[in-house]
Amino acid sequence: MATAQIQTFVYKGKDKKGKATQGEIKGTNLMLVKAQLRKQGVVPTSVKKKSKPLFGGSKPIKPADISVFTRQMATMMKAGVPLVQSFDIVGEGADKESLRELIGNIRDDVASGLSFGGSLRKHPKYFDDLFCSLVEAGEQAGALETMLDRIATYKEKTESLKAKIKKALTYPIAVIVVAIIVTAILLIKVVPVFAKTFNNFGADLPAFTQFVLRISEAAQDGWLLWLGIIIAVFFSIREARRRSPAFEAAIDKYSLKLPIVGNIIYQAVIARFARTLSTTFAAGVPLVDALNSVAGASGNAVYRNAIHKVRDDVTTGIQLHHALRSTDQFPVLLLQMAAIGEESGALDEMLEKAALHYEEAVDNAVDNLTTLLEPMIMAVLGVLVGGLLIAMYLPIFKLGAVI
Repeated sequence: MATAQIQTFVYKGKDKKGKATQGEIKGTNLMLVKAQLRKQGVVPTSVKKKSKPLFGGSKPIKPADISVFTRQMATMMKAGVPLVQSFDIVGEGADKESLRELIGNIRDDVASGLSFGGSLRKHPKYFDDLFCSLVEAGEQAGALETMLDRIATYKEKTESLKAKIKKALTYPIAVIVVAIIVTAILLIKVVPVFAKTFNNFGADLPAFTQFVLRISEAAQDGWLLWLGIIIAVFFSIREARRRSPAFEAAIDKYSLKLPIVGNIIYQAVIARFARTLSTTFAAGVPLVDALNSVAGASGNAVYRNAIHKVRDDVTTGIQLHHALRSTDQFPVLLLQMAAIGEESGALDEMLEKAALHYEEAVDNAVDNLTTLLEPMIMAVLGVLVGGLLIAMYLPIFKLGAVI
């Protein structure tokens, strides 16, 4: 029979000294919460479920939350805590109501007799096929605590890699957006004020000033249209990427060729490939099945197709490093590490070393990119804002020279 989920209750009462006290406490039902309060020396006068907020609701569960959950479960299992009790402890300590509810649902399924991997497969939004397959492999081998530790390390490395990529892209994108907004405000609000003044000059304006005034007029007349076009293009690209595999492949292929950023994306994909294959192979998953999981976790359509080709070649009996070489998509270092790993029977260890190398390369590239972009972005901002100001003051300087 399924156990009730852990919920948050709000209480009021008196402590041992008779002073009024209030707060929040977690529990499965009202009676157990009251008993728990009495054990703590609190005489409850009012206990009720914590009401949900009218707007916003519970915070969504992010991949980083799943990473923390996996690490906590691995720690509990290594300490010898039974699986169901581990869910209770980890769920009680979760900050997000949605995460507590998710852990409670998994806990109930496991307590009712469903396997851990099977209960995870009921929540594909948070646990992908790779995660579930590894947990199932750990259960079948009787080494769930070891497997959870490997999965936790894999998730932590993956999330760290994602954070580095976001760090590389967020700063320049944010500055570019701010530059566009500032430029738009100048063109729509500031330049028209100068234009009214220039109408009283009675003289020809410099070509640069006339050019800026025409851009300003176009921006004033159609800024809503341009804003709508930008939003429509953004959502169209996102939807086309989701619906069209060919379009997704084209976007991913182009992203790998971008200056500077493309190299970071490339190294991140290679690091993710090596890390995922190392984790799955070390878990005892057959190489062909492991490559299936790795393809889904690659994060890039170009490499997903390449890994599928590698899987097909390996199925026919070709060694992994030869199959990787035939795609012309993987670096020489990874090929050499894979060849050494196959010859020595330590493929998972060599792939892990390759993953560490490329993860460190991504880290260094992100730091270098940030250092390089700062002066470039300041120069672009200076040209945009400074160019507008010069265009507006040129007629004034010209008038002063005539006087």
